[in-house]
Amino acid sequence: MINVIQYLEQNPSLVALLKDQKASLVGVSSVEQTAILEAFNGEMNTESDIWN
Repeated sequence: MINVIQYLEQNPSLVALLKDQKASLVGVSSVEQTAILEAFNGEMNTESDIWN
């Protein structure tokens, strides 16, 4: 997971494509992808099961 986040940090245009649902992350569940995008939006919900 950390490798995915590092890659997205280095390629912010991919984050925009993910937000527009024009790309997806292979091997990452939809819940994980949502959590990653929320983190990039600054909307991280620490109450989410993903972080517990």
